[in-house]
Amino acid sequence: MPVAIITGASKGLGRALGEALAERGWDLVLDARTEEVLRGTAKELAAHGTRVEALAGDVTDAAHRAALVAAARALGGLDLLVNNASALGAEPLVRLEELALDGLRRALEVNVVAALGLVQEALPLLRASGAGAVIDVSSDAAAEAYETWGGYGASKAALDHLSAVLAVEEPALRVWAVDPGDMGTDLYAAAVPDDDGPRPRPESVVPAFLRLVEGRPASGRYGAASLLGA
Repeated sequence: MPVAIITGASKGLGRALGEALAERGWDLVLDARTEEVLRGTAKELAAHGTRVEALAGDVTDAAHRAALVAAARALGGLDLLVNNASALGAEPLVRLEELALDGLRRALEVNVVAALGLVQEALPLLRASGAGAVIDVSSDAAAEAYETWGGYGASKAALDHLSAVLAVEEPALRVWAVDPGDMGTDLYAAAVPDDDGPRPRPESVVPAFLRLVEGRPASGRYGAASLLGA
């Protein structure tokens, strides 16, 4: 069975993608910071008949990243790494003049540094897979200038560039930076708590991610909307 690591997997997009992969026979290593919620998610996904390992922790912790990769190795290897865990830098979001530098550092640490650290830890297994792939979950804020989204957007823009360089350096892998588009998630609610308008559920964009995983197009940056349109 193929094996995937998904960070930020207890809720939202990470959970929705994990469920779709479990339905297709993937074994999973799931990460999130809240142990109780993560274990509940893992139990539900394991009901599909696949092996699911749940490791609660913070992706900025090198020991936790090593444990995630070790868990994948114990399942037989690693075919897909999904860097989905994200930090906003401020909750709710604020203009750049008000953005605490420690908040910006946190966003960069989670969204960029930890993502690269996990890639580095996982590369030997991804290379050995023969069909290894990395999905870095990006944002339209990485490419568009939205008021108050500067710190978060800057971190995602940096992640996009790391993804592009990794694709050049590791041509045998597939490396996709994916903008999932607008979604109703806890992350968005924390970012803009006053905006209670209806938003698409994360499950609605999972088919776009599956199109990448199953179709294996060239490495690059993709928008879920364009993938669904295709």
